[in-house]
Amino acid sequence: MIRPELCIRCRGAKYLCGLSYCPIIVNTKTVRIDFKEVYGSSPPTVFVGRFSYPKITIYPSTPPILGDTTKFEDSKYWLNTDLSEFLSMRLSLVRGGVKYHRDDARLPDRFLLDIQSITISSRPVELDLRLKRIPSGGILDESLPPLGPSAPLEKLEIATLPPPLAVVEKVYDDNDMRAKDGIMKLYNAGIDVEKISKILSIGGIGKERKLVPTRWSITAVDKAISDTLIENIKSYDTVDKVEVYFRKHNKNIFIAILLPRDWSFEWGEAWYPGSTWNKFGNYVDIEVDNERYHGRSDYPEIGGCYYASRLGVTEFLASRKRQATAILWREIYEGFNLPVGVWFVRENVREMFKGKPVVFDDITTALNFVKRLLRSDLKQWLSKSLLSFNTIDKWLK
Repeated sequence: MIRPELCIRCRGAKYLCGLSYCPIIVNTKTVRIDFKEVYGSSPPTVFVGRFSYPKITIYPSTPPILGDTTKFEDSKYWLNTDLSEFLSMRLSLVRGGVKYHRDDARLPDRFLLDIQSITISSRPVELDLRLKRIPSGGILDESLPPLGPSAPLEKLEIATLPPPLAVVEKVYDDNDMRAKDGIMKLYNAGIDVEKISKILSIGGIGKERKLVPTRWSITAVDKAISDTLIENIKSYDTVDKVEVYFRKHNKNIFIAILLPRDWSFEWGEAWYPGSTWNKFGNYVDIEVDNERYHGRSDYPEIGGCYYASRLGVTEFLASRKRQATAILWREIYEGFNLPVGVWFVRENVREMFKGKPVVFDDITTALNFVKRLLRSDLKQWLSKSLLSFNTIDKWLK
């Protein structure tokens, strides 16, 4: 329970309650829907659920707002905006659900073709969603950006439909192109990974078209792109010295240690009591996952943020034509207590690598510097890390 006098003193500006957003602002700015018809400009947004897979529900979505709603789907904009505004925007996206089978993407009916056309559009699409009941609920998920209320869709009408970019249309129309090749073609053409994952989710990429739950398509795209980048990175020389990068943002700190060794990767998270996934604990919980030079065959227990962060560091190394052992750690502090999606990790890692590194001649000095950045105990990290004391000793010889 937040004490009311704190709200009066704060007025949504100082976050005196300790949260990373203002519940009053989010509640006030989020558009309330108490009717069954929604007309607005979809950014475009289409969400594919995963429950009852392979029978799933697809949700074309729109806020009840006309105009340029591009920022509703722009993760770079989200990163630089207030978290309260971000939540208000995303929770205003109304979803109309229609049921399909995973394989219906191979021979889509007229309705599914309309949904695909919305998804591949290059600009916001004016939609009229006619729902079977007043929408309710919403989605807050560790992998997905937040989404607003939903209801079964009775009718979908498209008022305006901007054409897709030429490269998007080419990939969408090519049923002989492998999914991974299509993903890379779009990525190399500068299409944002969030957009690529949506096109994949509605069955718009690959030889054997299928509907893919959005949660899975996001991770699939992050993984496919970073897999390709890693193969290129392995042919490059290593970085010359130990480089440390860090970024503090919204009750989080992101830290990267790049070591002059062959490619390996690690992602770790320390969740403090009072943070999203440690609301009721009384100690810091540290989870770490990693891979060696030849990668891994299983899915990391730490979840989709593993591949989101891996994409960020592989993009950076590929741009420099260098390889490294990349150790990435994140601490999440009390007050950051809502899941907002893996985009938050991906964009923060990208932003972190825009800064200048602190460079060291050896790993021991670098770790002493990192120790001062961390609030948690460095020894706890090292006990689970590729940077075990045994490994450090070998590197120092």
